[in-house]
Amino acid sequence: MDNKRIYLKNIKIQQDIILGEIFHLASNFDNNSFHLKELHQTLITKAAIIEQICTKQQATPANLTERSRKIYSWIKFLTDEAYLKLHLKNTCYLLKTATHILSRSGQETLQLTIAITNLSGLYQSKKSANAASIIISEGFINAPNAVLQALVESALLGKSQNNTRIIRAFASTQEYSNVLLELDLIAEVLAENPQGKFYNLDELFNKVNHEYFAASLAKPRLAWSRINTYRKLGHYESARDRVVISLTLDDAKVPEFVVEFVLYHELLHKYHGTEWIEGRRMVHTKEFRASESQFKFYNEVSRWLKKSASQL
Repeated sequence: MDNKRIYLKNIKIQQDIILGEIFHLASNFDNNSFHLKELHQTLITKAAIIEQICTKQQATPANLTERSRKIYSWIKFLTDEAYLKLHLKNTCYLLKTATHILSRSGQETLQLTIAITNLSGLYQSKKSANAASIIISEGFINAPNAVLQALVESALLGKSQNNTRIIRAFASTQEYSNVLLELDLIAEVLAENPQGKFYNLDELFNKVNHEYFAASLAKPRLAWSRINTYRKLGHYESARDRVVISLTLDDAKVPEFVVEFVLYHELLHKYHGTEWIEGRRMVHTKEFRASESQFKFYNEVSRWLKKSASQL
């Protein structure tokens, strides 16, 4: 069943409808509107329907064809209300910036469309005598306004050395790559079985919860990912209350305290939640880093990860 591939015929149409709704909301931006809540519920429903289709075929979203899986992961990503609000906020800023640029150059009559989505490249743009469209990678969802402005100027006015430098600098950050890896990890999990070949995430959770949270933290869903990656060894998906740990760590060569630390790091995301600073979503706050450093083998883990980076 692992090799089974499920194709969802209308999923691209569904994504285009959602992008249209987001663009409409961005044109009439209200972060607390009824329509935003409606859209959030629509995303939850669509993701659940896809999951039900997979379950009926005794499969998981990991069994979707590449295109279907990519769109499902994007939909599921936006079921996290914080991500949806951030996505909408930046779509709104992109729209205002683009409208200003077109107006300044006497092209305000162009029909404009803007989308942020799970794109392979950094951005795409099309411009004709009547319309202009800009599609930007979801990796820029938490980018500063200067980066978003550089993207719009490049898309509408053509590339410049300065804007290309600004865009590429942000695209090389861990902040950018973590979003893309989180999108990849959403569907790429083994069938939510906490038992790996060498390590059991349930057992490790109980140990970490007892030692660092006084056994007070409610257990999230725990799963191993299919993706072997060093740069992102795990992530916490708040919308599903799920921690996914990279299969890289389910190995006899990996010390137990390393797996415990990665699990502890992800549980801290659940414990501390998200803080908004100057309109940007921050998860690795000073409080988070202070808690992280309390891990009793923190220095040993840091040394081990640094030494083992190339092997992982």
